[in-house]
Amino acid sequence: MSDLGDLYQEVIIDHSRRPRNFGELEGATRTAEGFNPLCGDQLTLYVKLADGRIADIAFQGAGCAIAQASASLMTTALKGKKEEEALALFGRVHAMLTEGRNGEAHPAELGKLAVLSGVWEFPTRVKCAILAWHALRSALEADGAPVSTE
Repeated sequence: MSDLGDLYQEVIIDHSRRPRNFGELEGATRTAEGFNPLCGDQLTLYVKLADGRIADIAFQGAGCAIAQASASLMTTALKGKKEEEALALFGRVHAMLTEGRNGEAHPAELGKLAVLSGVWEFPTRVKCAILAWHALRSALEADGAPVSTE
């Protein structure tokens, strides 16, 4: 594995063992639940919106290292973002995870979220990494319906 790959793996392990923004968020204005039946990942996403921005965001649940790390990295990246910016970021991350190097999404443009770029090489793990992001889209679109990766 390359030095960059090793670094990415270390960041994912760190976020899975010590997830940031983990726990229920009091005063959340939107919530969404997500479930990945393939490996049992499940989470609840809490979003507090104020003036069209994500004032705070948190999650709780259980899942594999990739699912936990992705949710942790996502919540860290989204605090303070406008709703439209968050939805645009969803699109770029989704493309990175599902299209890999063939897509238009460039990991370098995604900052710390680029650590998830190698997941696309493992199709069964993509669903783990994208679960929190689908819950985000559901919460921001005020749908609130539970999301599933199947």
